[in-house]
Amino acid sequence: MADRKGPAGIVLPLLATVAAMAAFQAGAAFAKGLFPAVGAQGAATLRLVLGALMLLVLMRPWRNWPAKPPLAALAVLGAAVAGVIVFFYLALETLPLGVTIALQFMGPLAVAVVGSRKPADLAWAALAAGGVWLLVAQGQAGAKLDLGGIAWALGAAACWGAYIVAGRVVTAAFGRSTAALSIGIAAVIMLPVGVSHAGAALLDPALLPLALLVAVMSTAVPFSLEFWAMARMPARTFAVFTSLEPAFGVLAGLLLLGERLGVVQIGGVALVMAAAAGAAWSSSEAEDETVVPQT
Repeated sequence: MADRKGPAGIVLPLLATVAAMAAFQAGAAFAKGLFPAVGAQGAATLRLVLGALMLLVLMRPWRNWPAKPPLAALAVLGAAVAGVIVFFYLALETLPLGVTIALQFMGPLAVAVVGSRKPADLAWAALAAGGVWLLVAQGQAGAKLDLGGIAWALGAAACWGAYIVAGRVVTAAFGRSTAALSIGIAAVIMLPVGVSHAGAALLDPALLPLALLVAVMSTAVPFSLEFWAMARMPARTFAVFTSLEPAFGVLAGLLLLGERLGVVQIGGVALVMAAAAGAAWSSSEAEDETVVPQT
C-alpha cells in the first residue's frame, strides 16, 4: 500500500473520492435525459452494457482468474448490481435525486448496523429513521413524495445491501476485477429487460453520445478513482467520507436538474448522512477491512 505520510498522502485520495462521488451523481442526473426516449429500464440497460464494455477492456478480469471462483456469490452480486441501478433509475422518474440517493443509503447503513455488535449503533439506526421520516413527510415544493418512487428507492437500498454482503466474498477472490465482472453480469441480466421495454430505441444513434456520457460518468470514472483512492487511504476513512454522497446528490439535482428541496428535506438528508458516517465509523474495526465501492 502506498505511503500515507504527508499531506498528499491523504489529500489526493480524498480529492479522488470527492471527484468519484461528483461524477457518479452527475451521471445519474444526465441519465434522466434518457428517460423520455427509453425509460428507466432502457437507461439502466444502456449504462450497464456500455459501462461493462469499458470496465472489461480496462480491467481484463480473465487474466487473473482464481482457481476456485465463488460463482454463486458472483451471480448474486451481478443481480444485486442490476437491481440497484434499475430500481434507482425507476425511483428517479418521480423523486428528486438527493432524496433518492439518501433513501438508497439505507442499504449500506443497515448492513453496517446489523453487522455491528455495539448497542450504541441502534442510535445511528434511529437517527437514520428520523432522517427518512423528514424526507418522506414533505416533498418538493411542499408536496408529498410519490410512494411508488419511495418503494423503488428502498428496493435499490435492499439491493445495495446485498451487493455489499456478496461483494465482500467476491472481492476476496477477484480483487479489482470484481467491478467489471459484476457489472458485466448485471448487463446480461438487464439486456432482455431493456429490449422488452424500449425495443429498437436502444439502438438509436442519437442517444449514443448521452448514453456514453452516462456510462463514463457513472461507471468508468467513479470506479477508477475509487479503487485508486481505496488503495491509499484507511477503509474507515473511505467509508465515512462516502457518507457525503447524498449531499452531492442534492447539489447535482439542483445544478443539473433544477430540483429544489425544502428545509425539512435537507434536514432529513443531513440526518441520513450523519447516521451513515457514524455507523461506518463505529462498524469499521480494522483499517484494512474491504470496502466495496458504489455502483
